[in-house]
Amino acid sequence: MTTEFRKHIQHALTQREVQVNTKNVINRLRNHRRAALSDHQADWQRLRRQSTAIRTHAVDKLPQLLELLEDKLTQNGIRVHWAETTEQANQIVLTIMQQHNASFVIKGKSMVSEEMGLNHYLKAHGIECLESDLGELIIQLANEQPSHIIVPALHKNRKQIARLFHTYFPATPYTEDINALAQSARHFLRHKFATAPVGLTGVNFMVAETGTLCLVENEGNGRMCSSVPSVHIAVSGIEKVVEHLSDVPPLLRMLTRSATGQSITTYFNMISSPRKPDEKDGPLEVHLVLLDNGRSRIYNDLELRDTLNCIRCGACMNHCPIYKHIGGHAYQTVIPGPIGTILEPQKSGLNLYGELTQVSTLCGACREVCPVSIPIPKIINRLRWEYIRQSACNIPGAGSGKKKTEAIVWKIWAWSCVHPVVYNRIGRTITNMRSLIGRILKKISAWTAVRSTPKLTKTTLHERLKALKIEDK
Repeated sequence: MTTEFRKHIQHALTQREVQVNTKNVINRLRNHRRAALSDHQADWQRLRRQSTAIRTHAVDKLPQLLELLEDKLTQNGIRVHWAETTEQANQIVLTIMQQHNASFVIKGKSMVSEEMGLNHYLKAHGIECLESDLGELIIQLANEQPSHIIVPALHKNRKQIARLFHTYFPATPYTEDINALAQSARHFLRHKFATAPVGLTGVNFMVAETGTLCLVENEGNGRMCSSVPSVHIAVSGIEKVVEHLSDVPPLLRMLTRSATGQSITTYFNMISSPRKPDEKDGPLEVHLVLLDNGRSRIYNDLELRDTLNCIRCGACMNHCPIYKHIGGHAYQTVIPGPIGTILEPQKSGLNLYGELTQVSTLCGACREVCPVSIPIPKIINRLRWEYIRQSACNIPGAGSGKKKTEAIVWKIWAWSCVHPVVYNRIGRTITNMRSLIGRILKKISAWTAVRSTPKLTKTTLHERLKALKIEDK
């Protein structure tokens, strides 16, 4: 049976232009990362161990650090809201908007808001939501989802973007010049920043020690969203917390080099409070919405807990051979690629995204480049196991991938493996019938239909049969 997920993959493999665009951007990101690390391998490994220790320590102490974070933020004048589900998080944002009679919000880049489906939710309640990150703006105008967590529109080239901008901004002359396209978006957004009553952003790191929200960006739109409107709403998953302010610099170094190959981003924003009486700018109110949405459940499993260490750099996607060929949209998830393969099934259930665990070669490239050493292949194997077995684990949808026919076949196979005589006779029979089996498989299997059956000479066949007879004795 061809599932919807497999149909999306098959469709993605036919999108030649998307594949070319994706590979071009990914290759550039990989080259930039390689150049950034080429002269600092020893330092890189040291920094990687340090960053892994920081994230592991923070996640292990997650409950305590979240309590400390709330206390410090509250002392600083930032209002903290807790949301167990995306529905609750959306309602919190809507309530804040309604309290200020706001019908328009301008957004910085935020994968958590994508997870919440915030744009559609607010639109359904009569509130306009405009993306200010250039990549996110392109995706919004195209009515699509991001295909990458760092470069949301990497699947589009400048000609496609030029046509899109000309459609939505007909007064602007058609151009394929990248700088001109960026300038037209900047001109369009400038007025929006100045008139938006509410700005919304994501968060990269939350410092429990000082009650500080850290926002990493290159375009300056995050700073505009968080400082120009009178109300700033930040949304974040609960796992983004770190204990000390001194934990941030190592993680920032790893994040920028792993994501885009930069030594540092253009902007690093540290938000500690609303505007103070002696300050001339900044928001009058700052709100933080902390979203759980299954993260506590992941935390409670010691083997799966490493999933929460992710700092959202996207390096695993850039080095994944599967992602490189099918792109991000084929996954049909908020976060695609290797990290999405282990995160989305745990959050939403194996019954919905269990098939994602099969979209991996287990080559280990994701584990090799991860700046915080998340054992992604190991977690994929664990999720594959949970997908087909019915156990007492706390992952929703465990066992939903189990098929009776497959279970019976594997039981027969396991039984034959512990009975040498039966195993050898089955092997001999299959060897004698291999040409017939090969023809049958070519008709029913997509795998064997494009592969030739290895030739087996009489000498080789004789030697194999002889070996089987020896083993029988």
